[in-house]
Amino acid sequence: MSQITRRFLLLAAPLVMAAFAAAPGMAQQLSLNEVSGYLNSFTSAEGEFTQINADGTISTGTIYIKRPGRIRFEYNPPEQALVMAGGGSVAIFDPRSDTGPDRYPLAETPLKIILERNIDLSRSGMVTRHDSDGTTTTVTAQDPQNPEYGNIQMVFTSDPVELRQWIVTDDTGSQTTVILGDLTKDGRVPDILFNIQRETANWQD
Repeated sequence: MSQITRRFLLLAAPLVMAAFAAAPGMAQQLSLNEVSGYLNSFTSAEGEFTQINADGTISTGTIYIKRPGRIRFEYNPPEQALVMAGGGSVAIFDPRSDTGPDRYPLAETPLKIILERNIDLSRSGMVTRHDSDGTTTTVTAQDPQNPEYGNIQMVFTSDPVELRQWIVTDDTGSQTTVILGDLTKDGRVPDILFNIQRETANWQD
């Protein structure tokens, strides 16, 4: 896998916990059922994100999610890259490339865990870490059948429950962080945003 492919695949998909303002008092650790219930409570979402890449560089942009199986990262200038998943594939559009997007199966990335139709983190072998620091709850999950694909570490706040950050670790151990702003849930997120074939044609024009 090329450096540019790995960089954007990670989404990278880990900001540091200092990015979270400490909530007053101690928050109770969320159960896996509560976390799964939150993730299943909406099918689409959009918002701003900040990404810390494996090489320490920082990117920003807009994220669109539509379960099952669809996600889109639009990167702000000067990056102007695009990562999207749809139809079972992930495509990475690099503006510096003239050969079209890099593509690979969504099933081989840890992001598929949060894009499933029905998310159940209580499945045997899926969660490898589940703890709380008194302010946030951290859940690290992997594909039980294919742990070699890496994992996704998700950080949640409570009252109300919100996903605030994830860190994707790939098959080489390289990590990338995505920090989420406030997500607008179940709004109008058009399916066309996740059409890789259409996006490929647009980039080639």
